[in-house]
Amino acid sequence: MTIIPTTIPSVVIIEPKVFGDERGYFFESFSEKIFREKVCDTHFVQDNESKSSYGVLRGLHFQKPPFAQAKLVRVIKGAVLDVAVDIRKGSPTFGQHVAVELTAENKRQLFLPRGFAHGFVVLSPETLFQYKCDEYYHPESEGGIRWDDPSLKIDWKIAEKDILLSEKDKKNPFLQEFLQSEK
Repeated sequence: MTIIPTTIPSVVIIEPKVFGDERGYFFESFSEKIFREKVCDTHFVQDNESKSSYGVLRGLHFQKPPFAQAKLVRVIKGAVLDVAVDIRKGSPTFGQHVAVELTAENKRQLFLPRGFAHGFVVLSPETLFQYKCDEYYHPESEGGIRWDDPSLKIDWKIAEKDILLSEKDKKNPFLQEFLQSEK
């Protein structure tokens, strides 16, 4: 497994070692021992999966403390642009983001520590997306930020007219509105 740093320390791309032949392939998608040695000491407690079609944008989601979640995300079918936004108050990279294309072919994973808003947009006709969380889902703690917040400068790689949002995600506040509501 190769750990690839990003522009935000502690957000890393994980590239597995893939063994392939005429029968197909095999790779270890997760090892707690190796993850602790190479990334950080995180204990995942919940796995989630979603299925989405082209243009579906899920996010930018997070859970507020004390139920903030670290996530390890990957695509098992299709392709997404995965985005992590630093929303840790006082962080030197606050408001900055990392965007990584995750595909079934490249088998890359992205690790987001606690304190990040997360979202992805589907770039393929259909995508199966899986992720591990180190905290259980608590609906009373969920939060979101607008996907199109101009202060974030995220290039989602598809036309705005093709983006499909949930009703809940359409109502997410801009980052500054969220910060004001937290005071």
